[in-house]
Amino acid sequence: MDLAQHAEELFRSGCNCAQAVFCAFGDVTGMDFETAARLASSFGGGMGRLREVCGAVSGALMVLGLACGYSDVQDPEAKKAHYRLVREFAARFREHNGSLICRELLEGVSVTPGGDPEERTDGYYKRRPCPGLVRDAASIVDAMLCEKQQQEEKQ
Repeated sequence: MDLAQHAEELFRSGCNCAQAVFCAFGDVTGMDFETAARLASSFGGGMGRLREVCGAVSGALMVLGLACGYSDVQDPEAKKAHYRLVREFAARFREHNGSLICRELLEGVSVTPGGDPEERTDGYYKRRPCPGLVRDAASIVDAMLCEKQQQEEKQ
């Protein structure tokens, strides 16, 4: 099973969008499922259902941070390189989906008002783009990590 399919299955099994993407990459991040799920838990629903940045995007960026991020805060080149990677992910996701913002991605979709998560029913999955957004975010990150590895192997 590829990582994008795995992420979608995690979403369909009850993970929020950020958890689904982030937890699918456990082999890449080296993080166990429980820790990864806890770390990503705040970002579902566009950050706790605030409908801000899509949770699938947040989960993907956490993967990129662990896989390719910088830790030397005194290294401006590493920071620049990582931010370029973040912007590249954002551009690809926006090109496929039109936005990075949860409420814009859900425009025209009937959602239950308020801050509590909706019950996961067949109707929930049928009317929302979220399973596809999760799959797309994971697919983009997977492709970017493969491209980065190929570039490093050429050097």
